Amino acid sequence: MLSRTTRLLLFVLLLSFVPALNLSAQSAELPDLGGATITIAVENAYRPFNFVDEATGEAMGWDYDTIGEICVRLNCVPEYVETSWDGMLLAISNGEFDVAADGITITAERAETVDFSMGYVSLQQAILARVDEDRFTDADSLKAATELVVGVQPGTTNYFVAADLVGEDRLVTYDTVPIAVQALIAGDVDAVVLDDVAGQGYVGVNADKVTIVGEPLTDLQELGFAFPKGSELVEPFNAALQSMIDDGTLEAINNKWFLGTAVEPVALPDLGGATITVAVENAYRPFNFVDEATGEAQGWDYDTIGEICVRLNCVPEYVETSWDGMLLAISNGEFDVAADGITITAERAESVDFSMGYVSLQQAVLARVDEDRFTDADTLKAATELVVGVQPGTTNYFVAADLVGEDRLVTYDTVPIAVQALIAGDVDAVVLDDVAGQGYVGVNADKVVIVGEPLTDLQELGFAFPKGSGLVEPFNAALQSMIDDGTLETINNKWFLGTSE
Repeated sequence: MLSRTTRLLLFVLLLSFVPALNLSAQSAELPDLGGATITIAVENAYRPFNFVDEATGEAMGWDYDTIGEICVRLNCVPEYVETSWDGMLLAISNGEFDVAADGITITAERAETVDFSMGYVSLQQAILARVDEDRFTDADSLKAATELVVGVQPGTTNYFVAADLVGEDRLVTYDTVPIAVQALIAGDVDAVVLDDVAGQGYVGVNADKVTIVGEPLTDLQELGFAFPKGSELVEPFNAALQSMIDDGTLEAINNKWFLGTAVEPVALPDLGGATITVAVENAYRPFNFVDEATGEAQGWDYDTIGEICVRLNCVPEYVETSWDGMLLAISNGEFDVAADGITITAERAESVDFSMGYVSLQQAVLARVDEDRFTDADTLKAATELVVGVQPGTTNYFVAADLVGEDRLVTYDTVPIAVQALIAGDVDAVVLDDVAGQGYVGVNADKVVIVGEPLTDLQELGFAFPKGSGLVEPFNAALQSMIDDGTLETINNKWFLGTSE
């Protein structure tokens, strides 16, 4: 469950953010690869980009998270193939794989035989030494200690940098970087030259044994994905990477793997590719709605459920369903889960099960920007001639009824219709969740505004399931993992704080 501190921080940010934000701003429409399978060459020996976790036997790392997210955005299926580094770029140039993902430095020489994506991270070459090393402290003193030898992986940028520093006769080559690092720890070599990002990864898991010493050996160098010459995947991958930069997703992945801000990964349940039916209203901005320009259904629910299913190995099937019958349909087992910004209440919990709370919000009053007859809940209540638009059966409805009485309420099938009625002058206010309210302000900043203080204390939203559903615990585990690694915060920022372009 979200900690009290996390919920409070999100709430404070929501209240303090200027109401003119476009909360549903999106990156440019991305290519659709039609579910194609994309073969990805990985070494599985280059921490933190790709490696096999010793405890679980699971392949993981920056490459897996990033390629997985790219394929979510481009509608493709990644098929990872473990491949040795020494033949990887040749195999790519021969068209044996679609992409190579292995922390590959972009160089002019390599670009003669393969195409590269845009650079996704910049790094420098560094020296890794044992923590008790006292014979050298930097590149110059390592170079001067001619009796010392350096471990490297052949054919890499690391190799050529190390050769320039100490000469090839002082190099000891190993098939993979992990073997070189183990040789360093065992005392078989005296240093290892490697990318600083990779070096930080090894320090992260062996802080009592190895450390990075001295200044970087090179200027910044960019890493990229490699493709066969002329590959049609370069532009789609670049577009997806740019969208991940724009909405903060790439930063979250970088923080997880390069800065060590993620907790130890936990094994999540595997749903075996099962199809999960998800009830959505498609009329509750910013959780789920249809973009008028593209006709595409989108929102927080789509991004979050999509990510949950990536982690749990399931396929979401979204079914547009009216709100008034949604919880009854869930309680009857007609859908597997309802995702519609549903407030968790004790009464509702009698007929459906809820996930952990994924966000906290409050009820608010939405008014026209030129409204001068009321400025808050008290003055709205006192102006007995004014009427309030609401959606029946919602928390919004009951809060509004408590405020002004049911006889002053005008009900609408969906919140968007109520908001349009407000803009048209058919009602004088709308009561709705503050998060949804900011969504409507974001796309109608010249027409509507949230007025006054929140009407309620913080309330938690959750996904709803049929009673006894076996999906509750897997969804909670996936949500917790998204909280732990920062993914949920990135999605929240995108849809609730409007930080995506």
